[in-house]
Amino acid sequence: VICFCSPKVCIVGSGPAGFYTAQHLIKVWTVDIYERLPVPFGLVRFGVAPDHPEVKNVINTFTQTAKHSRCSFYGNVNVGKNVSITELQQAYHAVVLSYGAEGNRSMGVPGEDLAGVYSAKDFVGWYNGLPSCRELSPDLSCETAVILGQGNVALDVARILLSPIDILKKTDITQPALEALAESQVRRVLIVGRRGPIQIACTIKELREMVNLPDTRPDMVAADFDAVKEALKDLPRPRKRLTELMLKTALEVPGEKEQERRSKASRTWGFRFFRSPVEVLAEPSHSRIAGIRLAINKLEGSGEGAHAVLTGEVEDVSCGLVVSSIGYKSLPIDPSVPFDSRKAIIPNTMGRVKQAAGLYCSGWLKTGPTGVIATTMNNSFDTARSLVEDMDSGTLDVSAAKPGSQSISALLEKRGVKPVTFSDWEKIDNVEMKKGESSGKPREKLLTVEEMLVFALLYNVIEHLKSVFEEIK
Repeated sequence: VICFCSPKVCIVGSGPAGFYTAQHLIKVWTVDIYERLPVPFGLVRFGVAPDHPEVKNVINTFTQTAKHSRCSFYGNVNVGKNVSITELQQAYHAVVLSYGAEGNRSMGVPGEDLAGVYSAKDFVGWYNGLPSCRELSPDLSCETAVILGQGNVALDVARILLSPIDILKKTDITQPALEALAESQVRRVLIVGRRGPIQIACTIKELREMVNLPDTRPDMVAADFDAVKEALKDLPRPRKRLTELMLKTALEVPGEKEQERRSKASRTWGFRFFRSPVEVLAEPSHSRIAGIRLAINKLEGSGEGAHAVLTGEVEDVSCGLVVSSIGYKSLPIDPSVPFDSRKAIIPNTMGRVKQAAGLYCSGWLKTGPTGVIATTMNNSFDTARSLVEDMDSGTLDVSAAKPGSQSISALLEKRGVKPVTFSDWEKIDNVEMKKGESSGKPREKLLTVEEMLVFALLYNVIEHLKSVFEEIK
């Protein structure tokens, strides 16, 4: 059958990568988005910090895309388990994998499995309501927490651990996390990096938020900043501004007002540079952590290219909580899809999966877990362009008719899988916002997949009953 309709593409994953890819393709293509959870938006919902609501505004753009006549959303569908990539390839002209990075990079040190050690991904998932992290309930009864890594996620975790509860309770942080943080004994957070101040991975916005965080004061090691002033003049402007703010915070005597604010602060935070984890130290009972042993490094080379070299010295830091924020990692989805396990990405050229015609990838799965939402937007648009180019050049054959969601929906029904549509999601969304309203929060997230499905389904049953009653009338 020759196809005169618009070509059909399916996208696996409904985070920023999935939605930005869809946004670019719906001009010409019919786009179906498959998502493992009943709710869309990936890390915009489950990664962005609760006190950064402005970053979540992209949800409005994604919602417009999802409601476009050529776009459909199928939540609660686990690709790789409920349906295979091969089955999707048979049903669609092209398949784009955009399912992100749900794994953790491991520290690879003794003791990292002790109670009290968490990955930042899980810790963030816990306070942001990711169903798989609901049971985490971290023990916050210690005074000192150590965060390994100095990127924006590390600073998010530090800020949430130290933020006054009055700030957090106006956000969409989950209720269990809010209650745990209200009881938290954590008063000191150290943010540890293996290189120096000039190589720090966070951005100035996140640093400024730490510097201005109410009821906290910075606690830095002046010696860490030796030779930083001399290097300032050669730095590119964004890096220079970030480093200047760090220097000012660490070394300058604050003005009277700031001095007074700091003297009243009950909590402290600080960067510790030139340190790498060697071992998580256990209490005598060996069940929980008592501290962390850090190797002291020196830098070889300069600027961004400098790398940390061990000096042979170590130092022990007492703490009761360690959060490892050294990076997320993509995982393979299906044996039929090529995967580079060393780089933890799908091998690709401009989003075209190598040795797999009709298969594409976008987002962190394509590049590795780096950059902010805008970076992912550009990377996803690039993948969409590759797809359009391949269609125009004939490399991607879209002449034959394909069944698309019609055949996949039939398969899922046969397998007892009930997809959640975008209008079902809007019902969940509605419930969450109503729940939040009563306690002055923008929303109160549903925390289990079961709850999400019940509310989506319940609404449908109620709507059906309403229409039946209308007819009887």
